[in-house]
Amino acid sequence: MATSIGNRDLIRGINRSSILNIIKSDGPIARAEIARIIGLSPATVTGITADLIKEELVEEVSLGDSSGGRPPILLALKPSGGYVIGIKLMEDHLICALTDLEANVVSQQHISFQTKEPDQAAREISQAVKDTLAKADIPRAKLMGVGVGLAGVVDHERGLVRYSPFFGWKNVPLGQKIGSALDVPVYIDNDVNTFAVAESLFGSAEDERDFITVTIGRGIGLGIMSNGVPFRGATGGAGEFGHLVIDEDGPVCSCGNQGCLEVYASEPAVIQRANQTLNKKVETIEEVVSLAEEGNPDIVAILADAGQLIGNKIADLITLMGPRLVIVSGEGTRMGDYLFQPMVEAVKERVMPAVRGSYEIRVEPWGDDVWARGAACLVLKQIFVSPYV
Repeated sequence: MATSIGNRDLIRGINRSSILNIIKSDGPIARAEIARIIGLSPATVTGITADLIKEELVEEVSLGDSSGGRPPILLALKPSGGYVIGIKLMEDHLICALTDLEANVVSQQHISFQTKEPDQAAREISQAVKDTLAKADIPRAKLMGVGVGLAGVVDHERGLVRYSPFFGWKNVPLGQKIGSALDVPVYIDNDVNTFAVAESLFGSAEDERDFITVTIGRGIGLGIMSNGVPFRGATGGAGEFGHLVIDEDGPVCSCGNQGCLEVYASEPAVIQRANQTLNKKVETIEEVVSLAEEGNPDIVAILADAGQLIGNKIADLITLMGPRLVIVSGEGTRMGDYLFQPMVEAVKERVMPAVRGSYEIRVEPWGDDVWARGAACLVLKQIFVSPYV
């Protein structure tokens, strides 16, 4: 009997997720059309959508076109039915973004964040959440959860920061600490994974089940979506793309190994290589790009070399994993075609011939706010995901 009840609950949960996602992607939409698309009975759809309306996740909107009888009532996602907060945590500040159920940013704050002590960090993050809600005049009861993204190895299932390069944290239960202070669900993940989740829910990869995201900036990160689900590895360590070793005798990396991709192709590495070549000091990637635009051949060569190294490793990923889409983003998009054209060419040359033409590479520039929006999508993913996944 218990198994039967459990199976019924699972089936209803799967049906609920399917209906909610149809409304998100195709709404406004009639109940009859939902039933036709999913293959459920009209009665089942009516019952589940009644619950979704009661929970304020869905609302009835304008009447649809009539074919002679009474016009159907259409259903749409109700963006203001609930709110989530996403936090991008960096070594000297955090970005706190309040979004609605469609991941539209309602309010956002950049807040100084200097502490490296875990309990104090949790208190400051919790206060940032409260301040952001108050600023937007959103009641606490409307907050459905908080997502936090940060660099490092994160055990998403346990809310555990296994290793943070910025803060020196090891095995810190950050999710539990913040959740206790706020009394709402809190989800923690590697920041690049949060970006991949956001792309799958509301971004350019909404229709893709298998894709990867590569982010270039201070580090080089990787988010992997496999069959619509983030692949994190056994303990959250999957996706440390920047720490693939390309030269065993190369410079020491922050991770402790030698010759990692990051020490050759991240923004700091490019700036360092530029300074080793130039007679004058440069401090920002914008200065490096400006020199390339002026036609400095050494700088153009440095950017091209970084792009080729990244492209070689992306080609390995495509050969190994077979994604249909590769999204390249992050602050490093400021390096433009000086980096990305050699990167794309390197992928074409190195990828296994049998999979050439089976993938697409998209370069998507964006700012810091996207990281926080991505973290918010950790919570939204829980709302839309099927319990079967």
